[in-house]
Amino acid sequence: MTWATSFSDMMSPQHLGAIRALGATLKLGTRESWDNLLPILIARLSEEERAALAFVALKTLTPTQAAETALSALPSGAGRPLPALFSCMDEAALWADMAEPEELDAYCLASFNSMHPRRQAAFLHFVTRRRAA
Repeated sequence: MTWATSFSDMMSPQHLGAIRALGATLKLGTRESWDNLLPILIARLSEEERAALAFVALKTLTPTQAAETALSALPSGAGRPLPALFSCMDEAALWADMAEPEELDAYCLASFNSMHPRRQAAFLHFVTRRRAA
């Protein structure tokens, strides 16, 4: 590398874009700027590069901070149910397999409370004939 060649001239456009976006995010320092950095990193860095970046960043924290940060970054629960692609029952079963217990309870109760009284009675009749798993 000569004095006439800068380090940024030797970088790939993908990496240079990621570094510029990170610099802008650090300068702004807002939650929104950090959220906006996500799609840029996904587009400009490989999965391996993002994993290495996450690893190095976590290593700069205390073990407790690193664990809390990693856990907060992981998806939790299934989120709200999506519209049915094939049948409502198939879609509901798929969602229920991914949902957390709190989500199951919340949607079950909200769904039951929204049913017409005759549907509620039919539902109660159906579930009371079954034994709890």
